[in-house]
Amino acid sequence: MANAKKYEELIVQIKQQIDLLLNDNSVPRNVKNVLDNVKKDLDNKDIEYSVRFSSATYKIDEVSNDINLPPYARTTIWNILSLLESAKE
Repeated sequence: MANAKKYEELIVQIKQQIDLLLNDNSVPRNVKNVLDNVKKDLDNKDIEYSVRFSSATYKIDEVSNDINLPPYARTTIWNILSLLESAKE
């Protein structure tokens, strides 16, 4: 149960980072669509945490190389990936 609390806190942190990017007009629409989907997936209580984190990692990693991403947005995405990786430990 302690892990569930830790994972929920991590999800809150990740969603805060995602919200920063979703509210930024310089982030491309395709990246925002992926981030929005990731946010919904992380909230899906029907799926185990490990599956949620793995799916989010895969999707966000895909858009991290988008050439239209501003450098600071890419850094935020790397921070999100780092948070997701910490969940696997």
